Amino acid sequence: ESWYLALLGLAEHFRTSSPPKVRLCVHCLQAVLPRKPPARMEARTHLQLGSVLYHHTRNGDQARGHLEKAIPQFEDVKFEAASLLSELYCQENSVDTAKPLLRKAIQISQQTPYWHCRLLFQLAQLHTLEKDLVSACDLLGVGAEYARVVGSEYTSMKIVDFSLELQLLLMERKLQEVHPLLTLCGQIVENWQGNPIQKESLRVFFLVLQVTHYLDAGQVKSVKPCLKQLQQCIQTISTLHDDEILPSNPADLFHWLPKEHMCVLVYLVTVMHSMQAGYLEKAQKYTDKALMQLEKLKMLDCSPILSSFQVILLEHIIMCRLVTGHKATALQEISQVCQLCQQSPRLFSNHAAQLHTLLGLYCISVNCMDNAEAQFTTALRLTTHQELWAFIVTNLASVYIREGNRHQELYSLLERINPDHNFPVSSHCLRAAAFYIRGLFSFFQGRYNEAKRFLRETLKMSNAEDLNRLTACSLVLLGHIFYVLGNHRESNNMVVPAMQLASKIPDMSVQLWSSALLRDLNKACGNAMDAHEAAQMHQNFSQQLLQDHIEACSLPEHNLITWTDGPPPVQFQAQNGPTTSLASLL
Repeated sequence: ESWYLALLGLAEHFRTSSPPKVRLCVHCLQAVLPRKPPARMEARTHLQLGSVLYHHTRNGDQARGHLEKAIPQFEDVKFEAASLLSELYCQENSVDTAKPLLRKAIQISQQTPYWHCRLLFQLAQLHTLEKDLVSACDLLGVGAEYARVVGSEYTSMKIVDFSLELQLLLMERKLQEVHPLLTLCGQIVENWQGNPIQKESLRVFFLVLQVTHYLDAGQVKSVKPCLKQLQQCIQTISTLHDDEILPSNPADLFHWLPKEHMCVLVYLVTVMHSMQAGYLEKAQKYTDKALMQLEKLKMLDCSPILSSFQVILLEHIIMCRLVTGHKATALQEISQVCQLCQQSPRLFSNHAAQLHTLLGLYCISVNCMDNAEAQFTTALRLTTHQELWAFIVTNLASVYIREGNRHQELYSLLERINPDHNFPVSSHCLRAAAFYIRGLFSFFQGRYNEAKRFLRETLKMSNAEDLNRLTACSLVLLGHIFYVLGNHRESNNMVVPAMQLASKIPDMSVQLWSSALLRDLNKACGNAMDAHEAAQMHQNFSQQLLQDHIEACSLPEHNLITWTDGPPPVQFQAQNGPTTSLASLL
């Protein structure tokens, strides 16, 4: 029908405009229905309306209504409608409604290999989100057997890769069992001969899995070869055209991610690595690239995974800002995360603990220790993730150390993150940080030999995996200990490299601390010129931090530090200046 094709063409024109003209697109599609088109055309229109409303608006009720009308219809419509509708239910935190819908669609889709495999993946992903890894693995076993029966080696291998991810989660801290599995899976992917795009897609999947496994384990140096391979792989896949070689098997017709999304994901894991390693300028560079790419993608595609990518990127760059002395910018980006979470209950559910953790870190940076404690306590209540729990406890311990009068709570926390025995997580980075916290506490207690033992252990671990921030912090604290003990030469040997490393990161707090020590050291040694130069550096760092402190505490978003319950506040009221003594910051 010419009128149908004309309306469809107009709708697509409006959808792909820059920016998309969603209202006009919806009007064109709605104009099809009053003309009483044939049943298949009507079903397809309901699906298109549901898809546009789901991906480009917040009108979930209307999207749900159209998708529900499309489901009882023809095979080429009902499975896509069921897939989209289950995504919508998940976004609304109605996973229990999504699962039976997917099970029914899987049951009746066995003659449609593409949708049968895709729906199996989708249901397995739901079980994974609910931490029901056994059910997810069972489903993937069914999927792998089905893929073999229909002759799809590519899809079977994707399922093998996904099964590996679940096995890594199941094994958790058994790292010695993980490496052989990763090696075996890598060999299988490399040896597979098939469509170039499919092979590169599999390699990206496997390498992302491998890189994130190393980063979760805090092995920043060990991950470098894998990360380099991943970056090269995404460059290769971005030069290939999807329509160059189309697979003949219907079960092979989908990727685990569109390649545009893969590019953002590779930027994201690069930011994660740079942040952990202390290459904060590099982290900023790749964050900017990723956010620019996300902005372009979200104009045409409002897929929930893009919002997840954006939130994770912001979480990492916020931590970088706090280290580099840009608290006001960090606070505004925390507010941006709040706004993204307001748009999606599921996104907030997945990131609430991280959001309160970031607020706790911000509170430490502006010396609001009571608020920091409240934020970390809230985050601990909301998280079930072991690594995040250990990270929060480590930072809460630093709050108690600074307060100086919370010994009972502090001893309880330190016992739960004892790096010498039964450390609760396998992360190399977190264990090194736990040694540092012990060293810091021993320093404040005046137990200098004990502090030196802990800090040398931190240095040993951080040097082994290029954890530059921990190295800088340990060096400057050791330098302080030697200064207190009167060993000026050894103190200088610690503080000078600490300052150099802190400048390279750059870590504003360690630079401030190091410059103060260098000033006092050079005074004690009679080096008046060097002492004056260090004093000038210290004054410059102090002024920068104070100016940023005043700006951050004057922002209306500063009131977020009092939020500890429920969804993020919609708006913030301005307040009259900072709420804490500026002198106490230094």
